[in-house]
Amino acid sequence: MQNFADVVSFRYANETDLSTLISLLYDDDLGSAFQRIQASPDNYIILAEAEEEIVGMLQLTLLPGLTHSGSLRGQIEGVRVKKGFRAKGIGRKLFQFAIASAERAGCNIIQLTTDRKRPDALAFYTSLGFKDSHLGMKLLLERPEPTGGKPQ
Repeated sequence: MQNFADVVSFRYANETDLSTLISLLYDDDLGSAFQRIQASPDNYIILAEAEEEIVGMLQLTLLPGLTHSGSLRGQIEGVRVKKGFRAKGIGRKLFQFAIASAERAGCNIIQLTTDRKRPDALAFYTSLGFKDSHLGMKLLLERPEPTGGKPQ
């Protein structure tokens, strides 16, 4: 009997492989993250569609806080608009939908972070009314296996 590994060949990926690559990622960490987001009542992935094609997305997370009189805030991240659909108002409408969703949920603050190296994104967020009001900082942690419970 031939070893299965002996019949495997290798090549470089191209665009036609993208859906298969996404399926592989979904089977791994990306799928677990997506399932966790979907299971959370305070996490939403909002899609922009044009003629049944997904052309944009963002993630909206509702965060209860102890500051600002215990108000709920919306965190926006993972903003993407498909090439060819950018600079056509889709991102603006996507944000308007997300902001309205957060308001309906009871949020009184919407926050996001963006890379300072993206001046077009900074200008876009400013045009939506976002203010550069705080200094944001991040600490990247090594990713341990999640236990599913609260931090100890």
